[in-house]
Amino acid sequence: MSDGMFGVRGTGDTSGFGGLARRRQVSPGTPRPYGDPFDEIVDALAEVYEAFDEAVERVVVDRGELTLHVAAARVAEICQVLRDDAALRFELCSSASGVDYPDDPDGRRLHVVYQLTSMTFRRIVRLECAVAETDPHVPSVTAVYPTADWQEREAYDMFGILFDGHPNLTRILMPDDWEGHPQRKDYPLGGVPVEYKGAEIPPPDRRRSYQ
Repeated sequence: MSDGMFGVRGTGDTSGFGGLARRRQVSPGTPRPYGDPFDEIVDALAEVYEAFDEAVERVVVDRGELTLHVAAARVAEICQVLRDDAALRFELCSSASGVDYPDDPDGRRLHVVYQLTSMTFRRIVRLECAVAETDPHVPSVTAVYPTADWQEREAYDMFGILFDGHPNLTRILMPDDWEGHPQRKDYPLGGVPVEYKGAEIPPPDRRRSYQ
């Protein structure tokens, strides 16, 4: 039997996804010093943003990258400060992505991750916020970063995250009447009728495994 993705063997699932399980490692936060220039970025944000202690839940430095885990309700405010302050100048939101962690220990399975770039100082910082499936509301950052427009629409379409204040929060990949959000981890990988043709793609464990 041929190998599937990730080296999966012995099943009819040639995609590999049906047998892939990976535990999420949740960091409690990184102690200071964070290392240059991360201490400088965090200190500059804390100095000008009065709600820093309430808004920033933890700071994580991993693999040479800085991530600020922030309260969802504060994300647009923090983006405004990161963009406008002269000591920070993160002028570009290069990506805004949705993530689904069904086993999130806080019960907030839906995450939004923003990658911000300072072209002035040649630095990158990541913001991450989390919301519960039952209340998936995050303030839109499109008023601060217009580049987030279509990216927030994709996160809404694929994960069901609602970006409050977005100028046109509609589906961008799936048909308007599509039910569900295909990149959630509990969304079926197969068995969904193919539009227009009446055919059906079987789930991975029922697909033929080629020799």
